[in-house]
Amino acid sequence: MERQKLLALIAGVALVVIAGVVYYENQKSSTPAEAPPPPAAPAPAEPAIRNPVPETPPEQPLPALNESDAAIRASLSGVYSADAVKQFLTPKDVIRRLVVTVDNLPRKKVAVELRPLVPTAGKFATSGQDEGLTLDPKNYARYAPVVKLVEATDARTLSTLYFRYYPLFQRAYEDLGYPKAYFNDRLVEVIDDMLAAPQTTAPVKLTQPRVFYEFADPDLESRSAGQKLLMRMGNENAAVVKAKLTEFRALIAKAKPPA
Repeated sequence: MERQKLLALIAGVALVVIAGVVYYENQKSSTPAEAPPPPAAPAPAEPAIRNPVPETPPEQPLPALNESDAAIRASLSGVYSADAVKQFLTPKDVIRRLVVTVDNLPRKKVAVELRPLVPTAGKFATSGQDEGLTLDPKNYARYAPVVKLVEATDARTLSTLYFRYYPLFQRAYEDLGYPKAYFNDRLVEVIDDMLAAPQTTAPVKLTQPRVFYEFADPDLESRSAGQKLLMRMGNENAAVVKAKLTEFRALIAKAKPPA
């Protein structure tokens, strides 16, 4: 917790205690025959952290969150290549976009305008029409470049980079509206949700009730945004992503994966 937040918390607790003492003293002097009021219920405790990250001080001071784009892009260029970072990563608000997208993946929709990666090249490929509308396997090739990048990722190097910048990820998560939640716990939850994505059986039937396509199978359509992304990639691509997520999870999580 930052020093200012800690001081604010201490001050808040002190004010509550002082207010309680004053109230009790006033009640005691004006109505001495009455019993003192019952003690106030304790404030709910903050959720326990299930997957703490290592608390290792960075070799150099971290930049402010809103000034971190250059630093995080340069660091990612050490994990991947500068060309890959330029090709796939959005240039602005990298950490905030990553945090928003991670938080959204287990939900039904992802904020497309806040995604950290540039849109996948090409159009969503389908076959047939009406009742015979299906997901064309040619669509899976659209994801080949980014899946190849995922497969080549050194998970240990990436986790080291993540731990280094973790205070900025945590700050972005708090700014998102979770002042008492722990981002790494949310990230582990998201990985577990994506690992639960089912394999699809060809042909994958689709519907188009409006502008966007949906899975015709209600069970598939009811899945989270993250799981549906993996299903749209095809089973082979999804297996590569799941393998890397499993490897990364083992480096950042203390809690065991769901059975």
